Amino acid sequence: MDVKDFYFDLPQELIAQDPLEDRSSSRLLVLDKDTGEVTHRIFKNVTEYLKPGDCLVINDTKVIPARLFGAKKDTLAKIELLLLKRREADIWETLVKPGKKAKPGTEIVFGDGLLTGTIIDTVEDGNRLIQFHYDGIFEEILDQLGQMPLPPYITHQLKDKNRYQTVYATHEGSAAAPTAGLHFTKELLAQIEEMGVKIARVTLHVGLGTFRPVKVDNVLDHHMHSEFYMVDEAEAKKINDAKAAGGRVICVGTTSCRTIESATGEDGILKAGSGWTEIFIYPGYRFKILDGLITNFHLPESTLVMLVSALAGREHILHAYQEAIRERYRFFSFGDAMLILEDPEGRRREG
Repeated sequence: MDVKDFYFDLPQELIAQDPLEDRSSSRLLVLDKDTGEVTHRIFKNVTEYLKPGDCLVINDTKVIPARLFGAKKDTLAKIELLLLKRREADIWETLVKPGKKAKPGTEIVFGDGLLTGTIIDTVEDGNRLIQFHYDGIFEEILDQLGQMPLPPYITHQLKDKNRYQTVYATHEGSAAAPTAGLHFTKELLAQIEEMGVKIARVTLHVGLGTFRPVKVDNVLDHHMHSEFYMVDEAEAKKINDAKAAGGRVICVGTTSCRTIESATGEDGILKAGSGWTEIFIYPGYRFKILDGLITNFHLPESTLVMLVSALAGREHILHAYQEAIRERYRFFSFGDAMLILEDPEGRRREG
């Protein structure tokens, strides 16, 4: 399977640089995963495609202001740090620019000394382990000094940090937002629950690997990055009960999808627990519990395009993307959304 099979030509001007004022007013492309038929709607119309007994699965991770700007203590040379994952207490795995200035033993000062750090090791992919030193509460200092780690394709400054958070963000730990969830408002979620749709929360802390390109020609040679997930007992029960009763399990975002597919056994039962997942979903994968997906429009040749192609078929996805480009949809993190379902319009009836 060649990575070039997942290429499409995207005009630069379609990459959304700013979030819309009203989260739920983004556009929604509805894709029938079996026929490839496409319908154009507005995101708040998503309620028309949900039914009582369905279960909507959301990822309640919270993005931390993980980008820090500091300077070497001895030379005052500027250094940029991106927090990737907490290894233990005050030791974090980080991405450092420029890396050549961050050898083990290097001391870095942030915010006039409010926070300092010492590089203690170089690990996989050239990432650095850094031990932080400070007085007070780390999260409060980070909130004061850090910036949101926006993807590299967004060049505009974000005016409001909360616009790169979902309205249900709870558990801190992500280096990137689960962006399909950015379209939901609290009012829209309340309306969905009032319809008799269950909303189940899972957590997957999104890593920077989300934005890393596939660097191999053969898709099967690609090694997925590792991300931490948690599934609570009560939330697993909601999802399993909905499935057992004939409801559909519809994930909000590829991160929710990867979480429940990682935690579901071959028997189709979602198991509560936590751990690290490196699940790589590409065409040929058989979904164990997911029925539908709400997702944004992804980068060409990315693992995320491969995931949605596994659900709806590569030809249907590429056709839908060409339709979205023709209709001037907005792409990527702050862009528009897609709903992938079997028979979303309810036209094919049994009997």
